Amino acid sequence: MKALGRHLLIDLYDCDERLLDDREYIETQLHAAAEAAGARVLGAVFHRFSPHGVTGVLVVQESHLAVHTWPERRYAAIDLFTCGSDIDPWLAYKSLKRAFGAGRDNAVEVGRGLMDEISAED
Repeated sequence: MKALGRHLLIDLYDCDERLLDDREYIETQLHAAAEAAGARVLGAVFHRFSPHGVTGVLVVQESHLAVHTWPERRYAAIDLFTCGSDIDPWLAYKSLKRAFGAGRDNAVEVGRGLMDEISAED
């Protein structure tokens, strides 16, 4: 079924806790993931929490890439939403899994804006 967008919901487990607490590293890796997927970055916001954890989002021309980390649990939740046929969010996923040293993961793709559900009159 044809969709307007692809939305990957990713859980990364058993990650390197030091990397998950490094705001600059995470921002660099999210940019690298966007590049790997073929996305064009428009803007970014990242924040490091006290005592630990980072949240961040890249707004890309094709939608967004977002991350939230729990270093104390060695866990990262990642959200990759992309639109367009020239971008592959699975390449971003592979880049981030490798970057955070995930020992295990779970990833699900959800089609957004399923064309069978959208009427031609909308």
